[in-house]
Amino acid sequence: MEISFLLNGETIHADAAPTRSLLDWLREERGLSGTKEGCNEGDCGACTVMVTAPGDAPRCLNACILFLPQLHGKAVRTVEGLTGPDGQLHPVQQAMIDQHGSQCGFCTPGIVVSLATAHTNRRTDFDDQLAGNLCRCTGYAPIVRAAESAAASAPPDWLAQAPDFSWTEIPSGGRAAGARGADSPPPPLSDNAAMPGSSDELAAWYAEHPDATLVAGATDVGLWVTKGLRELSPVAFLAGCADLKRIKTTDSEIRIGAMVTMADLLPVMAEHHPALAELLRRFASVQIRAAATLGGNIANGSPIGDTPPALIALGATLHLRKADTRRTLPLEDFFLAYGKQDREPGEFVEAIGIPRQPDALRCYKLSKRFDQDISAVCGCFNIRVEGQTVTEARIAFGGMAATPKRARTVEAALTGNPWTEETVTAALPAFAEDFAPISDMRASAGYRLRAAENMLRRCFADTAGTATNVLEVRP
Repeated sequence: MEISFLLNGETIHADAAPTRSLLDWLREERGLSGTKEGCNEGDCGACTVMVTAPGDAPRCLNACILFLPQLHGKAVRTVEGLTGPDGQLHPVQQAMIDQHGSQCGFCTPGIVVSLATAHTNRRTDFDDQLAGNLCRCTGYAPIVRAAESAAASAPPDWLAQAPDFSWTEIPSGGRAAGARGADSPPPPLSDNAAMPGSSDELAAWYAEHPDATLVAGATDVGLWVTKGLRELSPVAFLAGCADLKRIKTTDSEIRIGAMVTMADLLPVMAEHHPALAELLRRFASVQIRAAATLGGNIANGSPIGDTPPALIALGATLHLRKADTRRTLPLEDFFLAYGKQDREPGEFVEAIGIPRQPDALRCYKLSKRFDQDISAVCGCFNIRVEGQTVTEARIAFGGMAATPKRARTVEAALTGNPWTEETVTAALPAFAEDFAPISDMRASAGYRLRAAENMLRRCFADTAGTATNVLEVRP
């Protein structure tokens, strides 16, 4: 697949194997060894690079699970590309030296790129920005001090000027206009690899290649290659489908395109459902949220995906498309069994719809690590109370069954009864009727049941105004 992109300001034209990672290509073809291979699954951040798309702010991405075709028409900067034309250090690099932010140095390039991206975007929530970068020896205090020290400096001119200066050199860069000439088309569709430019092109190609793998952010599919050593063919990269990246809010629905990333969804949910926004803030890391899509998180059918429980609790609907045929179903009906979803060959997730409603959502994620971890239990509660009586309850969990699942018996035990501690206590035994969780490395079955019960207790305490957030505990 012929692609073009910028690498540290240099125009690259490459014949890319569809599932070759940027990490491998950088190290093996370009000799850029600053980008490290640590976990090779997007967890440690040692491979972090800065990627800028036309009209977008720079984003951190994990090069180890970033396939080369995903870079078409974009600009990439590795740690080697952060310095100035005369070797000037980026303010973050200098601050890391001054604050002794590095020991063994293996994690340092990824940390520097993450902080340089945050610095460019003027982000100062450093705990969040660094959550995807593992450092085993330095400790984060000097790294955060370096970030704080560099924050007062302006982004260097050589980074600020590079995107606007260079986009016109890239075919399909997306910003050509007037004297700049017309955009070149994306790589042509083929039988083994495709980069459709719209959902219509995707629908036509996928109908002819129903056994193909669709790549959205590759945060899951990437591991099929790096860990599962799978050969994926045919494959379609969906980044060019701009119509699948839209969020449309009407009086009745928030319609979210399947290619909307978690990073772009978060501020929208902060406005409408803050509890879901907070759940998204704990969704993996900055690097993963910049790539992972809502449609991908649903379509992979994971029983421990973070967004389905919240969306089910909100009564979300799923919009599916196959060729020119579209259908809609409640999201909860999409998950049939472990590894099995209600999706036909050649059919793809087009959008997710959330009914507009007064916000009553509460989301609680329980994991061994607070940041960058998979849920042992994720419980989401949408309980409506009128005149101290529960008029409607939608409760959904991840990690409690083979699929994301509603707690219908618990819902029934609450509905029509006073919203009191006594009602909540009486409903707790119903969890054992709704769920028979398994024991695994993350939690035992008994622990999961008790955690689910306690999440309902916490929901009641939250609505009563009791402080329950451990992050807000003060001496």
